[in-house]
Amino acid sequence: MMERVNRVALIGTGSVGSSYAFALLNQGVADELVLIDLHKDKAEGDAMDLNHGLAFAPANKKIWFGSYEDCELADIVVITAGANQKPGETRLDLLEKNTAIFKTIVESVMRSGFDGIFIVATNPVDILTYMTWEFSGLPVNKVIGSGTILDTARLRFQLSEYFNVDTRNVHAYIMGEHGDSELPVWSHANVGGRSVFDRIQDHPDKYDITDLDTIFEQVRDAAYHIIERKGATHYGIAMGLVRLTKAVLHNENAVLTISGYVNGSYGVDDLYIGVPAIVNRKGVTEIIQLDLNEEEKGKFTESASILKTTMEPVLKKYLNKDPQAGKK
Repeated sequence: MMERVNRVALIGTGSVGSSYAFALLNQGVADELVLIDLHKDKAEGDAMDLNHGLAFAPANKKIWFGSYEDCELADIVVITAGANQKPGETRLDLLEKNTAIFKTIVESVMRSGFDGIFIVATNPVDILTYMTWEFSGLPVNKVIGSGTILDTARLRFQLSEYFNVDTRNVHAYIMGEHGDSELPVWSHANVGGRSVFDRIQDHPDKYDITDLDTIFEQVRDAAYHIIERKGATHYGIAMGLVRLTKAVLHNENAVLTISGYVNGSYGVDDLYIGVPAIVNRKGVTEIIQLDLNEEEKGKFTESASILKTTMEPVLKKYLNKDPQAGKK
């Protein structure tokens, strides 16, 4: 019998994809990594380059340039392919062109016999995750978007800088659309187990509650600032994708703010959106229902409404579906 190994298929070896592959190798996650891209020379070159670093990696790994047929035995297919976000362009502006790309990709993957878990990173990630679910026919738990995993990491970093505490000891969530309508869940943000509000009150000479607005703005607009300076964001999201990959392959039951399917939770139906969820080998096993305050509930509902409105053209064009009808 053939020995069972963990295989990840990566579709798209641009800035995000190649950064993900590099981080995956350096963290020793997965046994096999197959790179798939229309730009064959680039993907082959990446495979060669990564293989040359195996002597310095924490674990051996098989890495090669492949095709959609290699997805048949993959445990996870990670999609980073698609058009890039240009300066001044929102993630939602990318919708139409990337939906067409995704239809071809997902249908090609499914023809291989794939029955693993999709992880979607391409923007607008919430809507493209929904379309991946529809195009694939897989159960909702097996289709996951990167959602607000990076936004949450950015928030934790900004709070760690502000309070001068290790990022790993700051716990906070960004929920909603991975984009301009996202929201910080201040009601559940804490530093070392103490509410951010309490910590501010403990040190009124050092901190001010109004600074939280500035911190959130820095988080929400981070991608625009990075794109303006270097053309793309890729290191942070790549590490977030590796974290998500590890949670699946290691069956961690990790709580991560991913783009998960919501149908009743938070008063929202039939939508992929950024929420905290439990992730393990089966994919998403539970959407965690946080007790949001009234302001947060309103902002989450508004974010969901924006996504639904934005989805309308592609749902009608590709699925002949009314997004406002919901799925009961």
